[in-house]
Amino acid sequence: PAPAGPRARRDGNMAAPMGEASEGLEPGAAPYGNFPNYSRFHPPEGRVRLLPGGLLGSLFASAPRPLLGLDVGCNSGELSLALYRHLLGLPEGAASPEQAAAGQDLQLLCCDIDPVLIERAQRRSPFPAAVSFASLDIMEPGAREALLGSYLRRFGRSAFDIGFCMSLTMWIHLNHGDKGLVELLSLLSSLCRYLLVEPQPWKCYRAAARRLRRLGRNDFDHFHSLAIRGDMAERITQILSRDCASQLVCCFGSTSWDRSLLLFKSKSPDPEGQEPPEEGQ
Repeated sequence: PAPAGPRARRDGNMAAPMGEASEGLEPGAAPYGNFPNYSRFHPPEGRVRLLPGGLLGSLFASAPRPLLGLDVGCNSGELSLALYRHLLGLPEGAASPEQAAAGQDLQLLCCDIDPVLIERAQRRSPFPAAVSFASLDIMEPGAREALLGSYLRRFGRSAFDIGFCMSLTMWIHLNHGDKGLVELLSLLSSLCRYLLVEPQPWKCYRAAARRLRRLGRNDFDHFHSLAIRGDMAERITQILSRDCASQLVCCFGSTSWDRSLLLFKSKSPDPEGQEPPEEGQ
């Protein structure tokens, strides 16, 4: 993270950090959650061990392959790759034939706001033909359509089969307010047939705000004005169920750091085989 504050866009919102993660400063200076060594204090194994084996087979028994996945807020990719291996039953250090077969079953697009973290993920990925990493501010409509729309059109698809939103909701909420959180959840529920969400509890919001203040930086613009607060897993479930035409399928339990893994299914008609609409239509 960089010591300077976030760059301001003309619309007043914060723009993507440019290489903040490479500076190696204190974690509190990463106001988008783009911590340079995130997996060291929240290891991927703490999440994937909660997910049952054969999950993709049970959810998509008759769906055409490859399945398409979207991981938003992937950081430097450690959790993305752990999820990919777990979902496909691949051992650590899988051989090339297994990698090729994996790509026929699941193609995963992973994005993060920080280009330095994405470059690190690209450099380290053992599945370059199946797991793609791209820099993206998911809250920027134009950039979002350019990346996600073109990716879906490559496969002649209009939606992702499964999406992952792992410990991202708080950062969108703090930087874009209540409206931004609802917008993110609405977007992902419309883009993904199933959505796995790991919300941060409210105590994490307070801790993030304290870290910024301790470093003498400006507080999050929206922290004190948020009306959506309290039990964030419950509030996010309410938003997805009430406003986003999704239903809670399963809670896979909680990590050792008190974050629930919630699986939702979109109740919208499945648009298989259609081309994705242009942004704004």
